[in-house]
Amino acid sequence: MEEGVELSLDNVFAILKNERRRRVLHYLRDEEQRVTLSDLAEHIAAIENDTSVQSITSSQRKRVYVGLYQCHLSKMDDMDIIDFNKDRGIVEIGDNAPQLFEYLDGTDEEPADHTRLFLGIGLLGGAALLALALTGASSAAVFAALVGLTVLLNCAVGYSLVTRTDEPLLDSVRGVPQD
Repeated sequence: MEEGVELSLDNVFAILKNERRRRVLHYLRDEEQRVTLSDLAEHIAAIENDTSVQSITSSQRKRVYVGLYQCHLSKMDDMDIIDFNKDRGIVEIGDNAPQLFEYLDGTDEEPADHTRLFLGIGLLGGAALLALALTGASSAAVFAALVGLTVLLNCAVGYSLVTRTDEPLLDSVRGVPQD
């Protein structure tokens, strides 16, 4: 397959920021051939609803089918990332798709579990507070250590929250939908 026009990073990331479009690319790359829109919609609906293709409902399939047909596949086709024949309902990899694969790999990893980090910080902080109290440190020193430990734990929890989502934290709190 011949490479098409080089896409700007803005265009690459605009396509890849949507999980459904990433799933389209994964599926097409794995299949290594043209697929029908129906098969593609069923596959993605099964993933999004954490079930098998045989177990998805018609409304789950239709919701994905319509979203792909009306929005996602057209955007990807306009950039020659896929070739989408609307009349026949056929989808295949486009000339520009390989430009996205280097960014696509590793995007579906589970977020890191920071439980051990938090436990370690808590235990070390608790041991430090106990040592301060047993050595007869002033209440001001114990209070300062407690405040420092609290700030450290809050930073760790905040970091964990920010790294567990692929959308900006404020948008996820506000419920701002992604396109």
